[in-house]
Amino acid sequence: MEDLESTIMELLVNAGAARSSALTALQMARRGEFADAEKAMEESREFVKHAHTIQTKLIGLDEGTGKLPVNLITVHSQDHLMNAMVIQDLAGDMIELYRRLPPAH
Repeated sequence: MEDLESTIMELLVNAGAARSSALTALQMARRGEFADAEKAMEESREFVKHAHTIQTKLIGLDEGTGKLPVNLITVHSQDHLMNAMVIQDLAGDMIELYRRLPPAH
């Protein structure tokens, strides 16, 4: 990768967008807007997919040998990706629970 810092920032941005989309989906489901919630979850999954592709490329470049420098922004981007994936999993389960509740009046 030509510019490691830009690549790591791209990972960070995609992970953050994934997290935001999943939380938006959860808010939509809370209001009973399940079609919109599913669209937001799909958007979240696409952001994670892109971030994961970047992460995989970085891992491949490093080859487990420490070829790539590990700095705070690298750790931060990995943290964001992990959190986005956990939030996605929980949001999916919570949306399903909202679907099972009777509609609010």
